[in-house]
Amino acid sequence: MPAPGDRPAARLRLTGSGPVLVDGPVEIVLPDGRSIRCERPVVALCTCRRSRRYPFCDTSHRRPAR
Repeated sequence: MPAPGDRPAARLRLTGSGPVLVDGPVEIVLPDGRSIRCERPVVALCTCRRSRRYPFCDTSHRRPAR
């Protein structure tokens, strides 16, 4: 386990009505224990759970709920 200060703190930006933006790369651990690694410089994580690409945002929050 790395000592505090060995790596920069994760940066998350809350957008209010959309996704959480995370400075990448990131490793996301899903509820079933699987891990997904994303190498993008910024990763948008879905908070509305409408995304077809969950846990990643696909802008479904912009459309009215059915």
